[in-house]
Amino acid sequence: MQRVCVIDGQGGGIGSTIIRKLREAFEERIEVIALGTNAIAAAQMLKASANRGASGENAIRQTVLKVDIILGPIGIVLAHAMMGEVTPAMAEAVAASPVPKLLLPLCQENVAIVGSAPLPLPKLVDALIEMHLRPFIDIHSS
Repeated sequence: MQRVCVIDGQGGGIGSTIIRKLREAFEERIEVIALGTNAIAAAQMLKASANRGASGENAIRQTVLKVDIILGPIGIVLAHAMMGEVTPAMAEAVAASPVPKLLLPLCQENVAIVGSAPLPLPKLVDALIEMHLRPFIDIHSS
């Protein structure tokens, strides 16, 4: 079973949306691990049906080494993103993790992702699942 890590911060809305759509697409065929930059984000993602969850810098630093793929907004690899919730150590751990990362081009920081289409969150998550995650899961489940 593939371990899919979803990382989010602040209120956990992006992560919760991702997890709900993961459950629609894969049901219980994957293990979803929710990592929040804070306890509220982790709790919201757990309510969205993550299998397990944790919050904080050490949880993120340790867990990104033990999963098969990482999902979340682009801010999870930007130090001080999400109103300062993403510490430099968190951003470095996510970026340095050897697993594939599927990042949504959603950013409240002073960063522009050139070439990305301004799609609403549900459409971005659908594209993440259908174009990138489903082929990954299918290849690694065989």
